[in-house]
Amino acid sequence: MKLTQLDGLLAFATVAKQGNFTAAAALLEVTPSAVSQTVRQLEERLGVRLLNRTTRSVSLTEAGEQFLARVGPAVAELTQAAAELDAFRSGPSGILRLNMANIVYAVWLRPLLPGFLASHPGIKVELGFDEGFVDIVAGGFDAGVRLGESVQLDMVAVPLTRQEQLCMVASPDYVARRGLPRTIEELQQQDCIRYRFRKNNAIYRWELMRDSNLVDAEVDGRLILTNSASMAGAARDGIGIAHVFRRQVESDLAAGRLVPVLPACWSTQPGFHLYYPTRRHLPAKLRAFIDYCAERLGGADEQ
Repeated sequence: MKLTQLDGLLAFATVAKQGNFTAAAALLEVTPSAVSQTVRQLEERLGVRLLNRTTRSVSLTEAGEQFLARVGPAVAELTQAAAELDAFRSGPSGILRLNMANIVYAVWLRPLLPGFLASHPGIKVELGFDEGFVDIVAGGFDAGVRLGESVQLDMVAVPLTRQEQLCMVASPDYVARRGLPRTIEELQQQDCIRYRFRKNNAIYRWELMRDSNLVDAEVDGRLILTNSASMAGAARDGIGIAHVFRRQVESDLAAGRLVPVLPACWSTQPGFHLYYPTRRHLPAKLRAFIDYCAERLGGADEQ
Protein backbone atom coordinates (compact mmCIF):
# COMPACT_ATOMS: atom_id res chain seq x y z
CA MET A 1 0.00 0.00 0.00
CA LYS A 2 1.23 3.47 -0.84
CA LEU A 3 1.32 6.09 1.89
CA THR A 4 -1.24 8.21 0.02
CA GLN A 5 -3.73 5.35 0.32
CA LEU A 6 -3.94 6.00 4.06
CA ASP A 7 -5.68 9.31 3.44
CA GLY A 8 -9.42 9.04 4.01
CA LEU A 9 -9.39 6.01 6.33
CA LEU A 10 -10.94 7.97 9.21
CA ALA A 11 -13.71 9.30 6.98
CA PHE A 12 -14.42 5.83 5.58
CA ALA A 13 -14.48 4.16 9.01
CA THR A 14 -16.76 6.86 10.42
CA VAL A 15 -19.25 6.63 7.53
CA ALA A 16 -19.28 2.84 7.83
CA LYS A 17 -19.99 3.08 11.56
CA GLN A 18 -22.67 5.78 11.32
CA GLY A 19 -24.36 4.45 8.19
CA ASN A 20 -24.63 7.82 6.46
CA PHE A 21 -22.50 10.76 5.44
CA THR A 22 -24.44 13.39 7.40
CA ALA A 23 -23.92 11.72 10.77
CA ALA A 24 -20.26 11.04 9.96
CA ALA A 25 -19.75 14.67 8.95
CA ALA A 26 -21.22 15.86 12.25
CA LEU A 27 -18.78 13.70 14.21
CA LEU A 28 -15.82 14.79 12.08
CA GLU A 29 -16.98 18.44 12.15
CA VAL A 30 -16.85 18.85 8.36
CA THR A 31 -19.48 18.99 5.62
CA PRO A 32 -21.14 15.86 4.22
CA SER A 33 -19.81 16.71 0.76
CA ALA A 34 -16.26 16.85 2.12
CA VAL A 35 -16.65 13.40 3.68
CA SER A 36 -18.14 12.00 0.48
CA GLN A 37 -15.31 13.39 -1.62
CA THR A 38 -12.65 12.08 0.77
CA VAL A 39 -14.10 8.56 0.69
CA ARG A 40 -14.45 8.65 -3.09
CA GLN A 41 -10.80 9.66 -3.45
CA LEU A 42 -9.81 6.77 -1.15
CA GLU A 43 -11.74 4.35 -3.35
CA GLU A 44 -10.03 5.71 -6.44
CA ARG A 45 -6.58 5.28 -4.91
CA LEU A 46 -7.39 1.73 -3.76
CA GLY A 47 -9.02 0.88 -7.07
CA VAL A 48 -12.09 -0.72 -5.46
CA ARG A 49 -15.54 0.43 -4.34
CA LEU A 50 -15.93 0.32 -0.56
CA LEU A 51 -19.46 1.72 -0.14
CA ASN A 52 -22.76 1.24 -1.92
CA ARG A 53 -24.55 4.59 -2.08
CA THR A 54 -28.22 5.31 -2.70
CA THR A 55 -30.29 8.42 -2.04
CA ARG A 56 -31.54 6.85 1.20
CA SER A 57 -28.74 4.72 2.57
CA VAL A 58 -25.07 3.83 2.59
CA SER A 59 -23.84 0.26 3.01
CA LEU A 60 -20.54 -1.57 2.83
CA THR A 61 -19.61 -3.59 -0.22
CA GLU A 62 -18.05 -7.01 0.34
CA ALA A 63 -14.66 -5.43 -0.22
CA GLY A 64 -15.58 -2.63 2.15
CA GLU A 65 -16.57 -5.06 4.90
CA GLN A 66 -13.28 -6.91 4.59
CA PHE A 67 -11.28 -3.69 4.47
CA LEU A 68 -13.06 -2.22 7.52
CA ALA A 69 -12.49 -5.40 9.53
CA ARG A 70 -8.75 -5.01 9.00
CA VAL A 71 -8.27 -1.25 9.23
CA GLY A 72 -11.06 -0.35 11.68
CA PRO A 73 -9.13 -1.25 14.87
CA ALA A 74 -6.02 0.54 13.60
CA VAL A 75 -8.01 3.68 12.78
CA ALA A 76 -9.50 3.63 16.29
CA GLU A 77 -6.03 3.32 17.82
CA LEU A 78 -4.65 6.18 15.71
CA THR A 79 -7.60 8.40 16.58
CA GLN A 80 -7.20 7.68 20.28
CA ALA A 81 -3.45 8.26 20.16
CA ALA A 82 -4.03 11.66 18.61
CA ALA A 83 -6.68 12.51 21.22
CA GLU A 84 -4.32 11.63 24.05
CA LEU A 85 -1.86 14.25 22.80
CA ASP A 86 -4.37 16.90 23.84
CA ALA A 87 -3.22 16.55 27.43
CA PHE A 88 0.32 17.50 26.41
CA ARG A 89 -0.77 20.74 24.78
CA SER A 90 -3.11 23.16 26.53
CA GLY A 91 -5.06 20.44 28.32
CA PRO A 92 -7.91 18.08 27.38
CA SER A 93 -9.94 19.22 24.37
CA GLY A 94 -12.52 18.06 21.87
CA ILE A 95 -16.22 17.23 22.01
CA LEU A 96 -17.28 15.06 24.94
CA ARG A 97 -20.48 13.26 23.93
CA LEU A 98 -22.57 11.89 26.79
CA ASN A 99 -25.89 10.03 26.78
CA MET A 100 -28.28 10.03 29.73
CA ALA A 101 -31.93 10.20 30.75
CA ASN A 102 -33.49 13.62 31.20
CA ILE A 103 -33.77 13.03 34.94
CA VAL A 104 -30.03 12.34 35.23
CA TYR A 105 -29.28 15.72 33.70
CA ALA A 106 -31.81 17.52 35.90
CA VAL A 107 -30.75 15.86 39.15
CA TRP A 108 -27.04 15.34 38.71
CA LEU A 109 -25.27 16.92 35.74
CA ARG A 110 -26.92 20.33 35.48
CA PRO A 111 -25.41 21.64 38.74
CA LEU A 112 -21.94 20.35 37.74
CA LEU A 113 -21.82 21.40 34.10
CA PRO A 114 -21.01 25.13 34.47
CA GLY A 115 -18.02 24.40 36.70
CA PHE A 116 -16.72 21.64 34.46
CA LEU A 117 -16.87 23.82 31.35
CA ALA A 118 -15.19 26.69 33.20
CA SER A 119 -12.40 24.38 34.38
CA HIS A 120 -11.78 22.87 30.93
CA PRO A 121 -12.10 25.57 28.26
CA GLY A 122 -10.85 23.22 25.54
CA ILE A 123 -13.71 20.76 25.97
CA LYS A 124 -17.14 21.04 24.37
CA VAL A 125 -20.00 18.93 25.73
CA GLU A 126 -22.76 17.40 23.62
CA LEU A 127 -25.63 15.68 25.42
CA GLY A 128 -28.03 13.08 24.02
CA PHE A 129 -31.15 12.23 26.01
CA ASP A 130 -32.73 8.77 26.04
CA GLU A 131 -34.89 7.41 28.84
CA GLY A 132 -33.77 3.81 28.32
CA PHE A 133 -30.37 2.17 28.01
CA VAL A 134 -28.73 2.81 24.63
CA ASP A 135 -25.75 1.46 22.72
CA ILE A 136 -23.33 4.33 23.24
CA VAL A 137 -20.83 2.92 20.75
CA ALA A 138 -23.38 2.74 17.94
CA GLY A 139 -24.66 6.18 18.90
CA GLY A 140 -21.22 7.79 18.73
CA PHE A 141 -21.09 8.70 22.45
CA ASP A 142 -17.96 8.69 24.58
CA ALA A 143 -19.90 7.54 27.64
CA GLY A 144 -23.34 7.22 29.16
CA VAL A 145 -24.78 7.86 32.63
CA ARG A 146 -27.40 5.62 34.23
CA LEU A 147 -28.32 4.20 37.61
CA GLY A 148 -25.92 1.44 38.58
CA GLU A 149 -28.52 -1.29 38.18
CA SER A 150 -29.06 -0.27 34.54
CA VAL A 151 -25.42 -0.52 33.40
CA GLN A 152 -24.67 -3.56 31.25
CA LEU A 153 -22.07 -5.98 32.58
CA ASP A 154 -19.72 -5.64 29.61
CA MET A 155 -19.22 -1.93 30.29
CA VAL A 156 -16.65 -0.24 32.49
CA ALA A 157 -18.68 1.45 35.24
CA VAL A 158 -17.49 4.43 37.29
CA PRO A 159 -19.69 5.24 40.31
CA LEU A 160 -20.47 8.95 40.45
CA THR A 161 -22.74 8.94 43.51
CA ARG A 162 -22.99 6.36 46.27
CA GLN A 163 -26.76 5.92 46.48
CA GLU A 164 -29.90 7.71 45.38
CA GLN A 165 -33.05 7.72 47.49
CA LEU A 166 -36.46 7.63 45.83
CA CYS A 167 -39.24 9.46 47.63
CA MET A 168 -42.95 10.13 47.29
CA VAL A 169 -44.10 13.75 47.42
CA ALA A 170 -47.21 15.83 46.83
CA SER A 171 -48.15 19.49 47.01
CA PRO A 172 -49.87 20.93 50.11
CA ASP A 173 -52.86 21.77 47.89
CA TYR A 174 -53.22 18.17 46.77
CA VAL A 175 -52.93 16.89 50.33
CA ALA A 176 -55.59 19.35 51.47
CA ARG A 177 -57.95 18.02 48.78
CA ARG A 178 -57.19 14.30 48.91
CA GLY A 179 -55.47 13.64 52.21
CA LEU A 180 -52.35 11.55 52.81
CA PRO A 181 -52.30 7.77 52.29
CA ARG A 182 -51.38 5.80 55.41
CA THR A 183 -50.33 2.56 53.68
CA ILE A 184 -49.00 1.40 50.32
CA GLU A 185 -52.43 -0.07 49.58
CA GLU A 186 -54.08 3.32 50.04
CA LEU A 187 -51.98 4.69 47.17
CA GLN A 188 -54.53 2.93 44.92
CA GLN A 189 -57.13 5.51 45.97
CA GLN A 190 -54.82 8.42 45.13
CA ASP A 191 -53.88 10.18 41.91
CA CYS A 192 -50.31 8.99 41.33
CA ILE A 193 -48.22 10.52 38.58
CA ARG A 194 -47.05 7.53 36.57
CA TYR A 195 -44.16 6.94 34.18
CA ARG A 196 -44.26 4.94 30.95
CA PHE A 197 -41.12 3.40 29.42
CA ARG A 198 -40.91 4.29 25.74
CA LYS A 199 -38.81 1.23 24.90
CA ASN A 200 -41.36 -1.42 25.91
CA ASN A 201 -44.43 0.76 26.62
CA ALA A 202 -44.67 -0.60 30.19
CA ILE A 203 -45.81 1.48 33.16
CA TYR A 204 -43.19 1.73 35.90
CA ARG A 205 -44.14 -0.06 39.11
CA TRP A 206 -43.06 1.96 42.14
CA GLU A 207 -40.29 0.33 44.16
CA LEU A 208 -41.17 0.84 47.83
CA MET A 209 -40.07 -0.50 51.20
CA ARG A 210 -42.37 -2.60 53.35
CA ASP A 211 -40.97 -4.00 56.62
CA SER A 212 -37.39 -3.71 55.33
CA ASN A 213 -38.31 -5.52 52.09
CA LEU A 214 -38.39 -3.97 48.63
CA VAL A 215 -41.77 -4.41 46.92
CA ASP A 216 -43.19 -3.36 43.58
CA ALA A 217 -46.39 -1.36 43.88
CA GLU A 218 -48.79 -0.91 40.99
CA VAL A 219 -50.41 2.50 41.38
CA ASP A 220 -53.09 4.40 39.48
CA GLY A 221 -53.54 7.99 38.40
CA ARG A 222 -54.78 10.25 35.64
CA LEU A 223 -51.41 11.56 34.41
CA ILE A 224 -48.80 9.41 32.66
CA LEU A 225 -45.47 10.90 31.53
CA THR A 226 -42.63 9.58 29.39
CA ASN A 227 -40.20 12.25 30.64
CA SER A 228 -39.10 11.41 34.18
CA ALA A 229 -37.72 14.92 34.74
CA SER A 230 -41.25 16.38 34.51
CA MET A 231 -42.76 14.42 37.38
CA ALA A 232 -41.69 16.72 40.22
CA GLY A 233 -43.16 19.71 38.40
CA ALA A 234 -46.45 17.90 37.98
CA ALA A 235 -46.49 17.22 41.72
CA ARG A 236 -45.80 20.89 42.47
CA ASP A 237 -48.78 21.75 40.25
CA GLY A 238 -51.01 19.71 42.53
CA ILE A 239 -51.82 16.98 40.00
CA GLY A 240 -50.94 14.08 42.24
CA ILE A 241 -48.28 12.11 44.13
CA ALA A 242 -44.92 11.73 42.41
CA HIS A 243 -42.26 9.07 42.93
CA VAL A 244 -38.97 10.88 42.28
CA PHE A 245 -35.35 11.17 43.35
CA ARG A 246 -35.08 12.92 46.70
CA ARG A 247 -32.12 14.91 45.41
CA GLN A 248 -34.47 16.41 42.80
CA VAL A 249 -36.95 17.80 45.35
CA GLU A 250 -34.80 18.65 48.39
CA SER A 251 -35.34 22.38 47.98
CA ASP A 252 -39.09 21.90 47.43
CA LEU A 253 -39.38 19.86 50.63
CA ALA A 254 -37.35 22.41 52.59
CA ALA A 255 -39.47 25.31 51.30
CA GLY A 256 -42.78 23.51 51.83
CA ARG A 257 -43.70 23.46 48.14
CA LEU A 258 -43.90 19.69 48.45
CA VAL A 259 -44.61 17.47 51.46
CA PRO A 260 -43.39 13.91 52.07
CA VAL A 261 -45.72 10.98 51.49
CA LEU A 262 -45.19 7.66 53.33
CA PRO A 263 -41.51 8.37 54.15
CA ALA A 264 -41.15 4.98 55.86
CA CYS A 265 -41.68 3.38 52.44
CA TRP A 266 -39.02 5.32 50.55
CA SER A 267 -36.42 3.10 48.87
CA THR A 268 -32.75 3.51 48.01
CA GLN A 269 -31.22 2.72 44.62
CA PRO A 270 -27.61 2.27 43.46
CA GLY A 271 -26.07 5.61 42.56
CA PHE A 272 -25.49 7.09 39.14
CA HIS A 273 -22.73 5.43 37.13
CA LEU A 274 -20.81 6.67 34.12
CA TYR A 275 -20.11 3.80 31.73
CA TYR A 276 -17.99 3.27 28.63
CA PRO A 277 -16.89 0.21 26.63
CA THR A 278 -13.18 -0.19 27.36
CA ARG A 279 -10.44 0.72 29.80
CA ARG A 280 -7.73 1.05 27.14
CA HIS A 281 -6.54 4.51 26.16
CA LEU A 282 -9.19 6.52 27.99
CA PRO A 283 -9.61 9.85 26.16
CA ALA A 284 -8.19 12.81 28.06
CA LYS A 285 -11.52 14.66 27.83
CA LEU A 286 -13.35 11.72 29.44
CA ARG A 287 -10.68 11.28 32.11
CA ALA A 288 -10.99 14.98 32.94
CA PHE A 289 -14.76 14.60 33.30
CA ILE A 290 -14.46 11.54 35.54
CA ASP A 291 -11.91 13.24 37.77
CA TYR A 292 -13.99 16.41 38.03
CA CYS A 293 -17.09 14.45 39.05
CA ALA A 294 -15.19 12.31 41.54
CA GLU A 295 -13.82 15.38 43.29
CA ARG A 296 -17.25 16.90 43.75
CA LEU A 297 -19.47 13.88 44.21
CA GLY A 298 -17.23 11.49 46.09
CA GLY A 299 -17.65 8.64 43.62
CA ALA A 300 -15.65 5.45 43.98
CA ASP A 301 -13.01 3.99 41.68
CA GLU A 302 -13.74 2.17 38.44
CA GLN A 303 -15.42 -1.22 38.73
